[in-house]
Amino acid sequence: MTRVLVLNGPNLGRLGRRQPEIYGHTTHAELAHQCVEWGQALGLDVEVRQTNHEGEMLDWLNAAADDGNPVVLNAAAWTHYSYAIHDACAQLTAPLVEVHISDPRQRPEEFRHTSVVTPFAVEVVAGHGVDGYRLALELLARG
Repeated sequence: MTRVLVLNGPNLGRLGRRQPEIYGHTTHAELAHQCVEWGQALGLDVEVRQTNHEGEMLDWLNAAADDGNPVVLNAAAWTHYSYAIHDACAQLTAPLVEVHISDPRQRPEEFRHTSVVTPFAVEVVAGHGVDGYRLALELLARG
């Protein structure tokens, strides 16, 4: 069974409470549970993690590169400016799918229109709410 890491960046631990009009009412715990279930149905061993600490995210991405694990990444705010995240994604040896609950390109803030992750992603899934994670896992399961 292929191991897949679903990695979520800053503030995503507040899903369900933070701007539900943008991010919905599903909590991070509920999202994690759904991702594991979706993964099992697709023959994937899914582990979901969330951090507000960039160094921790870098450690996870570096370990995924070393272990050859596919990654579903919602880097949240780091998507738009973190060259450290950019460099860690460049090292990945298995597919990376970039996920965003909202569609950053449709958001009014200009800074959200740039992603330092996209150059390394096999696909970007944006604007599908938490269901975007299911779509990302399906993409990885298809290979």
